[in-house]
Amino acid sequence: MHVPSDVREQLDTMVLLKDGRIYLRSAAVSRILICLGGRWSVFGWMLWLIPWPVRDLGYRIVSRLRYRLFGKHETCRIPTPQERSVFLD
Repeated sequence: MHVPSDVREQLDTMVLLKDGRIYLRSAAVSRILICLGGRWSVFGWMLWLIPWPVRDLGYRIVSRLRYRLFGKHETCRIPTPQERSVFLD
């Protein structure tokens, strides 16, 4: 599928391409949670029920504060063999 150039140039936000649809910001987060299944799916559907302007406002706030909230590391953590088994090659 061809991704429009305006979306490709918007690399400052989360983008999810699923089933031919493009999801941005909080919609991408919500859809990813739904795809994870289990309790994450419940959180994803609860997030999806929030009107998108409010949802995206929350997304932007968290994205600006993410390093203060979660910290910042100089290097990426290497996944364990168990974690690595869930990644696609």
